Formats: sequence, C-alpha cells, structure tokens
Amino acid sequence: MPAENILEVHRLSKSVGQGEHQLTILTGVELVVKPAETIALIGESGSGKSTLLGILAGLDDGSEGEVFLCGEPLHQHNEEQRAALRAKHVGFVFQSFMLVPTLNALENVQLPALLRGDSDGQSRQQASALLAQLGLAERLTHLPAQLSGGEQQRVALARAFNGRPDLLFADEPTGNLDRKTGDRIADLLFSLNRDFATTLILVTHDEQLAARCDRRLRLRDGKLWEEV
Repeated sequence: MPAENILEVHRLSKSVGQGEHQLTILTGVELVVKPAETIALIGESGSGKSTLLGILAGLDDGSEGEVFLCGEPLHQHNEEQRAALRAKHVGFVFQSFMLVPTLNALENVQLPALLRGDSDGQSRQQASALLAQLGLAERLTHLPAQLSGGEQQRVALARAFNGRPDLLFADEPTGNLDRKTGDRIADLLFSLNRDFATTLILVTHDEQLAARCDRRLRLRDGKLWEEV
C-alpha cells in the first residue's frame, strides 16, 4: 500500500453466527485515510460503528477483507503483533473513560509512554505537562473516583496523546457528559489533535461534533458511505 496512507481498508465484511442465524454487520467496506485527517463515523445505534472501529484498531477480526494500519497488514497479524502495533501507533478515548481505578491521574497518563519504553522520568514529565495543559495541574495525585466526569475524560485525553499516536480512535468521547462539559472536551480534543498532527477517527451520534471533522462517513445497512 502507498506509504502516505495511515489506514487502508479493502472489501471488509463482518458476519456473526452461522446458517440462517447469521447476521451481517459490515459489507464490502472500503476506506482510505491520510495522515492528520479528522473523520467522523456516524450512523444509527446498532449500525456497526463500534464493530468497525474495533476491526480498524485490530481489536477484532473481519470475516473477509484487508486492513492496513501504518503500512502493516492487520489482517495477517496475530494478537501479539497487533498489540505491539497499537502500542506504537494507536491511541484510544472511550465514552466510559476506561481509567485504571487504582492509579492516580498522573500514573494513568504515564501508562502508554511507559508501555512504549519511555523512562519513568520522561513519561512523568510529559504526563505532568499534558495534564497542566488540560487544566489539571492540581489533580495529579487524585484517583479517578475523586474526579468529575469531565476531569476523568480530560485525563483520558492526556493519556491518549501521551502515547504520541499516529492514529486516535475516539468512541463517543462526549457521550457521558452534559452539553457544556462535552463541548469543552471536544474543544480540547480537536486542539490537541492539531498540536500533535494526529489522525482522528471519531465515532459519534452528535451531529455538531461530526461537523467539526474533515470528512463524515455514515454506516447504513452494513455499508460505508461518505457524506458531502
């Protein structure tokens, strides 16, 4: 595949079950994503958005087709190879924050950098700077349970970008937040995305959030359509 594309998907299909009980979730999906693009993945509940996101990130397999991430054939990799590829290139932000409850804010943000092989001192310095940038300089030693929902999602943003990902997957990142807090998180997400020149694939039901992306892709009846 051309090196300039950060993600390529060809003839991707996904079915579950067997025989008359087989359910087709995705059919013939084609997608090419270039570095630093921002893409909104939209569609009704149950349309397969999260399934597609999982396959693109190498967390799940397609039934047919090819997925190339940063030039690597995900569809040919085993789980260990996929995990190594994610650690090197991919960041995640989830609706439910997914912070480690026994680690404080600073330790949560350090994790991806430590997994990548950064020293404790280097990862701590980067994590502290990111948290300060997101207005959490006074919350470094707080556990997730001691933080509000908006604060937890800011910690999750800092964690994702501390891994310096080439590609960030955000699955309904404002879904658990009120509108005012969600708008603040969205502003921070797009600001960090510009600063780090990260490619963003954003799953959302929020049309306002989707409108901020360069491209809008809609899943309908298992097929992916680009809206213009």
